[in-house]
Order: sequence, then structure tokens, then C-alpha cells
Amino acid sequence: MKNYDILKKFIVFEGQDGAGTTTQLKLLDKRLGETPHWVTAEPTDHPIGKLIRSVLMGKTEAQPETLARLYAADRHEHLFGKGGIRDHLDSGNLVVCDRYVFSSLAYQAITCGFPLPWELNRDFPLPECLIYFRLPAEVSMERLNARGERDIFENSPFQQKVNERYERAVSLFRETGMRIVEVDATASVEEIHGRIWRAIQELPI
Repeated sequence: MKNYDILKKFIVFEGQDGAGTTTQLKLLDKRLGETPHWVTAEPTDHPIGKLIRSVLMGKTEAQPETLARLYAADRHEHLFGKGGIRDHLDSGNLVVCDRYVFSSLAYQAITCGFPLPWELNRDFPLPECLIYFRLPAEVSMERLNARGERDIFENSPFQQKVNERYERAVSLFRETGMRIVEVDATASVEEIHGRIWRAIQELPI
């Protein structure tokens, strides 16, 4: 197993569509209050991230391999660019990010095979803590069906594959020194928030 750089005070939320990561990010942001912190997400709001979102909504055409590379480029800027994750960590902030490397290994591995997203993402540093929202594919689709507009990945066959790939992606990093906290994403919003809050309080930060 490769020796990974673990970024202290960096926490990542991961889970397939409908898992509730965005909701929990907002709740945690509010709960942290005046504690020095920064909440963020991928794809970012930077130009590369906006292009990714355009592809996901079917407004811009791109080959799967192109999208995989766009995600990696957006992530690199997010991490190392001015005002990005590294800058916030260096300033002493706790950083919580909705999606990171693990999403690429789950989603892009389906559309263009595993080797490319692995090569593009294997050298990124890992968060101190990964909070993985486990959600059955059928529940994911029930929640997505209750929404309005969907992106190109939000369909039942694809979500089943995402579920399987997420399990594989997370398992790849179990011996790296990164803490992995699994939460039941079918639980209530309050229960999930409580589990996340306890996990953060247990970190040596």
C-alpha cells in the first residue's frame, strides 16, 4: 500500500446521489458556528467546475475520459489553488468537503473504466476523516424521483453500479491511516447529524 499524505483537519463527505451529503454539510456548517472552518464541495464553482456541471446536466457534450480529466483538474485547483483547501488548512481552519477523490473512483470508473480515474487521482492527499454515507441504490432512486431535474448519472441502472463502486473505492483506502466513518444514510436527518458531530469531536483537532 502506498504511503499517503493525510491532511489533518480535512473531512470529506461521500455518498451516492440522494444520500443527503449536501443537507448534512449545511447542518454542520451551522453547528460549527464561530469555530474556524470552511465548507466546500466538488465540482467547485470555479470555471472548470462549472463546465463539469454543464456536462452533467447534458448542456455540454464531453467524452467520459474528458470528464474524468476535468474532475481531476478541478480537484487540483480546489486543493492547491489560491484560497483553496490547502490555504484554509494552513490557516488553521477545519475544512469539510462534499465529495472528493472517492467520487471519481465510483462514478468515472463506470463510464471509462477504473485505470484512468485511478491514475488521475491516486496521488492526491487523503482527508483525515472520510464520512461515507451508505445508501441502498433503490432508496437513492426513490429520493431522486422526488426531485425535479436530474443529471446524466441519476438513473436506476447507473446508481446500482455507483453503489457497488463506492464500496470498492472506500475499501481501497482502509489501511492508509485515514479514518473511515460509515453512517446509515436511511436514518433520520437528526440521527445522521448526531453521528457526524460525534465523529468530528473524536478527531484530535
